Amino acid sequence: MTQFCDKMIEFFMHEKPQTKDWRKFLVFRDDWKKYKENFFNRCQVRADTEDDPVMKQKLVGLARKMKKIDDEIEKHMELLMEIQENPLDIDAVVARRRKEFTSDFFRHLNILQDALDSLNDRDGIARLGARCLSAVRAYDNAIEQLETLDVAQSKFDDILNSPSLDEACEKIKRLAKSKELDSSLILLIYRSWAAAKESTSMRSEVKDIMYHIYMTTKRSLRSIAPPEIKLLKYLLNITDPEERFSALATAFSPGDNHDNKDSNALYTTPKELHKWIKIMLDAYHLNKEETDLMEARRMGDPVVIQRLFILKETIEEEYMKQLSEKEDQEAKE
Repeated sequence: MTQFCDKMIEFFMHEKPQTKDWRKFLVFRDDWKKYKENFFNRCQVRADTEDDPVMKQKLVGLARKMKKIDDEIEKHMELLMEIQENPLDIDAVVARRRKEFTSDFFRHLNILQDALDSLNDRDGIARLGARCLSAVRAYDNAIEQLETLDVAQSKFDDILNSPSLDEACEKIKRLAKSKELDSSLILLIYRSWAAAKESTSMRSEVKDIMYHIYMTTKRSLRSIAPPEIKLLKYLLNITDPEERFSALATAFSPGDNHDNKDSNALYTTPKELHKWIKIMLDAYHLNKEETDLMEARRMGDPVVIQRLFILKETIEEEYMKQLSEKEDQEAKE
């Protein structure tokens, strides 16, 4: 065993000195576990008896790095085992152990996949990795939405806790003026008024308060005129579907850098425009005779509503889904 461990030390120290290569060997856990304690003991013995300080340091460094990688792989394998034992509960595993689903874990799956001989085994790991990525993405999106909603809820609670209705309305106006009347808060206010409006048990005084908050929000929304509203007006006025989808693609094309684009054009992100479409649809369902989306109140036109639904579905299928898949692929790489 001593001779074998010396060969392994020379192999890792000289022939394969890169740590990325070590993972390819340590991934074979059953073989590695048979001699890893002997390997580390041999590194320590040689370091203790080595007269050359440079070689002594190399041996200590080799053992330390190998131990670190070994511990990481052991954790990855333990997580993988739990996933394999609970293939129908991956979402629950992700929720409980999200921090362990790192890029290193997915790189480990890639290494493991490449090391397997059976095509079926490789395919199984690939499919499992894809399902894990999907579960992680869904979990992260849910957390992000919750965090956004928590901020919106905090603002809404502050409005509702105002000493008077006038003060509550003034807070909404101040939020609009400071551009803090964001889409999540607006959506929350709209849906709260919808619930109050349809309630048969809520007192009329409370409904009246919610109505005034809702109307103040609508008036404030007109005053801030978000670019997404202007963009929706422009898109909905395009009668030709292909031209409308082309304009939609153009609106999303600059990303975060608009410097080289037309300064008069309207740009946004798929996620933000999708939020505002939901807000406008909510507004339509709340009051089909009055809306802020179209100045001529064309929201009552079934054609306009249909175009809104089509835009919403297009953004979900062609942009948000692709973005999610792209992020999943980047995480896997």
